[in-house]
Amino acid sequence: MSTILDRRLTPARPDLAARHLIGQVEARAFADPVAMRVVAPSAPLRREPRPDAALDTEALAGESVQIYEQHEGWAWGQLTSDGYVGYLPDDALRLDAPAPTHRVSALRSFVYPGASIKLPPLAALSLGAGVAVAGEAGDFLVLADGGHVFAPHLKPLDKVEADFVAVAERFEHVPYLWGGKTSLGLDCSGLTQLALAAAGIASPRDSDMLEAIGAPVGFDDSLAGLKRGDLVFWKGHVGIMTDAETLLHATAYTMSVFREPLRAARDRIQAKSFGAITSIRRPV
Repeated sequence: MSTILDRRLTPARPDLAARHLIGQVEARAFADPVAMRVVAPSAPLRREPRPDAALDTEALAGESVQIYEQHEGWAWGQLTSDGYVGYLPDDALRLDAPAPTHRVSALRSFVYPGASIKLPPLAALSLGAGVAVAGEAGDFLVLADGGHVFAPHLKPLDKVEADFVAVAERFEHVPYLWGGKTSLGLDCSGLTQLALAAAGIASPRDSDMLEAIGAPVGFDDSLAGLKRGDLVFWKGHVGIMTDAETLLHATAYTMSVFREPLRAARDRIQAKSFGAITSIRRPV
């Protein structure tokens, strides 16, 4: 009998599963993973191998993926960073791509074919994307694939942000997108995960998973005693405190990353959608 495991984090289907799950799940075949890397600026990870299937999350450039199957333009596998399982477009991945040395620290940055801002850009990378730097050219860093990125927009992987809340604040007014994780659009847990990652704090993808990180913060109806960086959770939603009274969150209420008084958010959310606050956590 198969063990009940979280489908979001378990590379298992009735016909195929990861070899390390032998004895834990039932499947007609088992496979070892092939390590690949995302080479597109970002890649949708979908629940099914169809372009109109639900978007569960996005993988950013440079991310490592363990692939168990490639079939008809789709690759089924598991993200190395947070363990999420799903289907990625095959052409967004490469087997031999170099490991990133730097990450994008600007909200968004263009990749140019040479060391000039007047050249038509090749692509745009979102905050958190990883790139392999091979050299320098004036104000630009030269990537291993020949692209050029404005040097101040990149940071070495070992240089982390001091304040994850300040990272989240850069996304204010960015559109809300279910499953999104880029400056073109993102959801509440995507915003939180990206901001924490920029500060060197690894975290899971979805709000129910995030609710297990850090230390619990006691609270009552007054919501007093909170501080910058506290994470406020509802069932299916999470926001970040920017100070003792203000919440920043990606919300369908405004279809954007939005800042508002926590008490106002609490009252509206409780009345209309997610119910009462379930917990408050302090990640650092």
